[in-house]
Amino acid sequence: MLAYILRRIALMIPTILGIMLVSFVVIQFAPGGPVERVIAQLTGDDVSATARVSGQGGDFAGGAMAPGGGMDASASKYRGAQGLDPKFIKELEKQFGFDKPAHERFFQMIWNYARFDFGRSYFRDIGVLDLIAEKLPVSISLGLWMTLLTYLISIPLGIAKAMRDGTRFDMWTSAVIIVGYAVPSFLFAILLIILFAGGSFLDWFPLRGLTSDNWAQMSWPERILDYGWHLVLPLTSMVLGAFATMTLLTKNSFLEEIRKQYVTTARMKGLSERKVLYGHVFRNAMLIVIAGFPGAFISAFFTGSLLIETIFSLDGLGLLGFESVLNRDYPVVFGTLYIFSLAGLIVGLLSDLTYMMVDPRIDFETREV
Repeated sequence: MLAYILRRIALMIPTILGIMLVSFVVIQFAPGGPVERVIAQLTGDDVSATARVSGQGGDFAGGAMAPGGGMDASASKYRGAQGLDPKFIKELEKQFGFDKPAHERFFQMIWNYARFDFGRSYFRDIGVLDLIAEKLPVSISLGLWMTLLTYLISIPLGIAKAMRDGTRFDMWTSAVIIVGYAVPSFLFAILLIILFAGGSFLDWFPLRGLTSDNWAQMSWPERILDYGWHLVLPLTSMVLGAFATMTLLTKNSFLEEIRKQYVTTARMKGLSERKVLYGHVFRNAMLIVIAGFPGAFISAFFTGSLLIETIFSLDGLGLLGFESVLNRDYPVVFGTLYIFSLAGLIVGLLSDLTYMMVDPRIDFETREV
């Protein structure tokens, strides 16, 4: 097994290099950039309300227009740069690292990332790791509770559907599952807001944030209740869209095991259905469900809440990534991409190792990567 783990770790290096290279090349052809972003702010053409020029970028704002330093628009490769001093443009390029060739910038980025040096945000006066840590609690709350609730609902429901396959219960629950799978989470979120958050009917739940404004003055029991109260609507909308796949996976896994010969033999020996189900079927059927837990958690933790965070004004990692792309904040974009990709590769390895923990018959030594 050790040899298999080492091979997987070795394969992570070219994989993550490929991910970063493709993303870097795509960014080179994307219109706009941090230099254009600063120019747009200085000339009054910027319409974004999410990014601000701060830190070193703010130092340029005070002395942007050099007397007599105008330049013809055709002489600049940046749209809207007419009237700005060419030296100022060069200093902007140097600040953002665009005075170097693309390949040099890429290898410098990879070298820094290999040492977990992700630099600082272009438009927020804060390091990338500090920025991620600042947004992490929101994503932890949504990802953790969504994953746990999804498993707590999907596994019992999937087992019940497998034991009652073809009955009216199976048909009605399948109809609910199909609706949950077909309708996006953000539509559920909008519906819940209209019904229960003061949209048009009831005003039972808050619409913004994970805590109330007077959180600091609350006692611990009140804080727990307030936190849960704020999570009801976003978690409900996320779980309704996520439990369908897990429920069907659980049902099909149990049906496959129930139809095997060893189950028929156990029944012929006179074992009760409960002993057959939980003594023989459960462990084998739950193999694929349990082994998929790390991947499901990481997926919900990092990628499953962008629109939900936006709708409910939850300042987490999903919203951070979206705003960083819009604002061309490349250190945040590439830093989060690198961290998420690395986390995904590690979780893939952990999922395989979880298979071995659940079923020791799996042999990684003879498995081809």
